[in-house]
Amino acid sequence: MNAADALESALEPEIWRDVNRDLFRKVLAEFMYEEILTPARIGTVSASETATTDATPGADGTVVPEAKSEPESSAELPSSENQERDTWIRYRLLLTDGIEYQFDAQRRPLDSYRIKPGSIERRERGEQWRSATSPVTFLREAREYIGIDPTTAAHLVREYNNTLVADAHIRARKEDRDDATLLDLSYAELEGEMEGHPWFTYNKGRVGFGYEAYLEHAPESKQRRQLRWIAARRDRATFQAVDGLEHDALVEEELGSTATEFADALLDRDLDPANYVFLPVHDWQWSDSIVQLFAADIATDAIVPLGRGPDEYLPQQSIRTFSNVSAPEKHHVKLPTRVLNTNVYRGILGEQAEAAPRVTSFLKSVRDGDTFLQDELQLLLPGEVASVNYEHPTFSRMEEAPYQFHELLGCVWRESVVSLVDDDERPITLAALLHEDFDGTPVVSKLADRADMSVGAWLDELLEVLLEPLLHFLYKYGTVFMPHGTNVVLILRDGVPTRIAITDFVDEVAISDRDLPELSERLPDALRDDDRYDHHILHQLPPEPLCQHIVGTLFVGVFRYIADLLARHRGYDERQFWTQVRSAVDTYQARFPDLEERFDLFDLYKPRFTKHCLNRNRLVDYGYKDFSTRPKVRGHGTVSNPLYEVADDSATGAD
Repeated sequence: MNAADALESALEPEIWRDVNRDLFRKVLAEFMYEEILTPARIGTVSASETATTDATPGADGTVVPEAKSEPESSAELPSSENQERDTWIRYRLLLTDGIEYQFDAQRRPLDSYRIKPGSIERRERGEQWRSATSPVTFLREAREYIGIDPTTAAHLVREYNNTLVADAHIRARKEDRDDATLLDLSYAELEGEMEGHPWFTYNKGRVGFGYEAYLEHAPESKQRRQLRWIAARRDRATFQAVDGLEHDALVEEELGSTATEFADALLDRDLDPANYVFLPVHDWQWSDSIVQLFAADIATDAIVPLGRGPDEYLPQQSIRTFSNVSAPEKHHVKLPTRVLNTNVYRGILGEQAEAAPRVTSFLKSVRDGDTFLQDELQLLLPGEVASVNYEHPTFSRMEEAPYQFHELLGCVWRESVVSLVDDDERPITLAALLHEDFDGTPVVSKLADRADMSVGAWLDELLEVLLEPLLHFLYKYGTVFMPHGTNVVLILRDGVPTRIAITDFVDEVAISDRDLPELSERLPDALRDDDRYDHHILHQLPPEPLCQHIVGTLFVGVFRYIADLLARHRGYDERQFWTQVRSAVDTYQARFPDLEERFDLFDLYKPRFTKHCLNRNRLVDYGYKDFSTRPKVRGHGTVSNPLYEVADDSATGAD
């Protein structure tokens, strides 16, 4: 389908209306969670009714006005769980110029909200309430209320529109496909069905892609491509690999006979292949950044274009990582792109690329030396086994230059999870569990059906295989991964979760700042704080920030959405879900009583945690400023811990 046909198919009035409505509900829910919005609570609405007029008492009592109109506090929540589940609370937001919005929402665990479809209304200067569907209009009208500066607001309009256009294309493809189920797709194909980070409201902003680049490079477009390769002179490029892996062997494995053709191309130019390393580059990055910014290097043969490799690849949901679909057992390839998406540019910091094989070796040494991780859990760690970093000759001497210019050219090769699983195992991205299948059924429900299990029993299996390795690394070794949807791969047998694989080590693994002997004995000197790297490779964190890798990333960033999906589609009680999570942690802790002091040190049961605010960071905290290092996630207030709230249920063995 060409660009004109794709545009016509996606931007239909009904599709555009629907994706706007969906995103608007998400904006309200996430902005309330992050306390960007604090609307007044003005009444309650029964679950069977949808508000269409001003909140006034009706003869049937469907709207119950309240005396208070201050922002809601937890003390105001309904005391009965049934009432909480069956009652929609009406909220109203007064903006500038007499503009008001109102909508119905339910409170959920983790201080979160569920917005009722079709309930969002707007009025101006006391006129009649009318249905409101545009999140972009709302953003403009709420700018002063929220405190967004005009420059940030303008850039946000672009990111929201990019997201909406992508959502429209995804919706159009869903309506015009023959696939029976997501579960029959290959690992690489399933990656292209993921619809973006569930927490970010502008999750497909992809600033840098024009429309045709979006169609060509976005994961959901599923455009297979042969990667462009270059030769980089060794006096400018640094190749690193795990012990036993050499550059020439890696290139031969990846390219086959094409490696010889590339070497011959260098010889034809009177260049010695031994003086070069080979690496792929992203097509968009080549045309957008490499040619212009590395022109002198190309002119002097420090960089030599070679042509395309023989295999076809598909982009993963992270945009910059590719899966080989011609030979799925071959390495995944991570390539920098100067595209801004979900708050950061998707480049690769040179020092992190160089350190990646060292981090892989460290983590695998921990796993391999632990019988619980290696033999019982059979944890998979697809390693970042090799890398190339090419420093820009000018930007590398401008330390305070924006970080996007320090992440321009390099490559990381990661082991393919397909090459590590058994023949009867099926790997799927954890992010799939946050999605509905093509028929609107939650993927979790479909997997439970395939496993011939109830949803509750299937969740128990999921939580066991997911949490045990994460908890063991945390409690015993003071080491945490970043277990969000793109970094965890769920391994299934006949639909049943059996184990996991964890990826993306070098930029997302953190370690404890406490003196833990199990960690100190295994951490190589090259990765210790204040070593050879200007940037910390393994961030050393106090206990609470270390726990945030699980609480903020997994509980808030993954479980919160699985629980909501099952509650909406299956009526699955969210308190029951969190009781099961707590029970899984309890079970692990009972298994390892010798780590009791660590359970207190890394306390996952404390009543509240710092609330990380991904949207607030962009809207209010740092906007679109060009920093010399990647901006860090900032907290705002605290969030209630559902594991603390369900402690009594877990202790009594409640189902």
